[in-house]
Amino acid sequence: MITPFDPGHRDGVIAVVLPIQQLEFGIPVQLADQPDLLDIPGFYQQGKGQFWVALDGGMVVGTIGLLDIGNGEGALRKMFVAPSHRGAARGTAQRLLHTLVDWARARGMRRLYLGTTDKFLAAHRFYDKHGFREIDAAELPADFPVMKVDTRFYIYSMY
Repeated sequence: MITPFDPGHRDGVIAVVLPIQQLEFGIPVQLADQPDLLDIPGFYQQGKGQFWVALDGGMVVGTIGLLDIGNGEGALRKMFVAPSHRGAARGTAQRLLHTLVDWARARGMRRLYLGTTDKFLAAHRFYDKHGFREIDAAELPADFPVMKVDTRFYIYSMY
């Protein structure tokens, strides 16, 4: 089940995101480096933004955030799926992404951007398969929040 984030999901979100970043991909990032995870409502659930979790039996197994960066544009952030819930057969990532895109489209957003690291090879294939196109960092809007680990960037046009 995909549902909007509520404060009761906070620990579950952190339990999904940090191990993937740190252990699976060896990215030296700490919770303190990610203030958005400590204040999801204040960071994502503003303007046309939102943050969703995928739940299985009440446990958080996936996350995705939409940051409203203005001008009809959004930034896709924090898309993570627990290893146990990955793959096309499970459909968790696809449901998270479709929820975000449907939400953004319904609110009149025209473009979505995302930044990711070169290490997330499966994510690159996933974004390519779902209509995202890789772009150069110079093509990002001025308000796009580039993270220090971002080395690849994508755009998704709604229309």
